[in-house]
Amino acid sequence: MGSLSIGRGAALMLAFSVLAASASAQDFGHGNGALELFDTEGQANSPTWVMVWVAFMLATFAAGLFFVRKRIEARWAVGGFILGILCMALLVQGIGLPPLSGFIALIHLVFWTPALILLVQRRTFLKERSLYGAWTAIMTGVILFSFVFDIRDAAIYLDYVLGIGALS
Repeated sequence: MGSLSIGRGAALMLAFSVLAASASAQDFGHGNGALELFDTEGQANSPTWVMVWVAFMLATFAAGLFFVRKRIEARWAVGGFILGILCMALLVQGIGLPPLSGFIALIHLVFWTPALILLVQRRTFLKERSLYGAWTAIMTGVILFSFVFDIRDAAIYLDYVLGIGALS
């Protein structure tokens, strides 16, 4: 099982490297579509509601910082957010992978899923009538709402990177 996971991880890294080597940022438009660059220009081209959502999402994750010292759900949410940003920066800057929205969606799915599982399993939002309980409810909603878009965008992105053609 372990070598199979390592093999899949290596294959995925190879696919990302091939994408980085074969595609430059000029090959993509700027926006919030799965195969568009979500850079400064992409953010400027995005609808207002997308940028309001991004700001709300960032504020929700940042609010988790108030709870990380004593609450495991907050540690997983904030930790997943930070690790996702670090991983994305490493791949974008380190190997030149274009910052496509679908790649960002994939990062969300990988790094935020453990927090979502913990939030749903513990259901603190149903058990505590406190600021923390409210934060867990909002955080759960933020991740779930993001995943509505992230699952589709990540699938389109992976289909493109791996050349499967399943979504064509």
